[in-house]
Amino acid sequence: MIKTSSVMAMSDSLKTRYITTGITPYQANLFIAGIAGFVVATFIGVIFPTVAPPVVAILLIGACIMMLVGYKYSQGPELSFTLTFMHIQFHSHYGGWLARWKNIDSIAQASIAKDGWHQPVPWVGVRLKDYEEFIDAICPRVATKLLIDQRILLIMAHKGIDNPPYEIEDIMFDDHHYTTMTGHTLKGLQAMLANRMHYNRELIGYDFFISEDFLDRPAADFAGLARRYLAAS
Repeated sequence: MIKTSSVMAMSDSLKTRYITTGITPYQANLFIAGIAGFVVATFIGVIFPTVAPPVVAILLIGACIMMLVGYKYSQGPELSFTLTFMHIQFHSHYGGWLARWKNIDSIAQASIAKDGWHQPVPWVGVRLKDYEEFIDAICPRVATKLLIDQRILLIMAHKGIDNPPYEIEDIMFDDHHYTTMTGHTLKGLQAMLANRMHYNRELIGYDFFISEDFLDRPAADFAGLARRYLAAS
């Protein structure tokens, strides 16, 4: 009975989870601020007709933009990640990526070496077993976002090394052909992503990263949740 209960508890804890991006109070109040800005701009245009029309127009356009963005946030947080017993999947308006737990070697909050100490950063690091499976399934737009958005971590890690083995400009967007474990040769953007993952692993210990901005909880807590799925896979 105890064994059955523990199995059921584990099964419940590993049900499909949907992770959404957090919404700050600032984002939630954008709609109200936009309305207030629209009223103020209209008031200025009526009470002070001598004010240059372009100034009022700019204020109105800015207020409308704030209202639109605020309305978007008021609809609730966007889905960013899905965790199932088989995989972890990233969602965004520009595409996503998927990694099977069977292909993940480790996942934890990343840290950067500085002055002999490892300082945690608000990113979750993911270390894969096989690059090819992950890269073959990723669309060019998402691959480009990963290369651009996560380059700051490579720069920070490179600066923390006394005698780095590479020049930062040589590894930032290295597009040399990359040969996978199966002997397949990656070229172009796929090779660039594979090479970046290689340098990330060498300097930071992980292949790619998940920003805390996409999560509804601290990076360490999300990493702990993901490790439970990883351990059960």
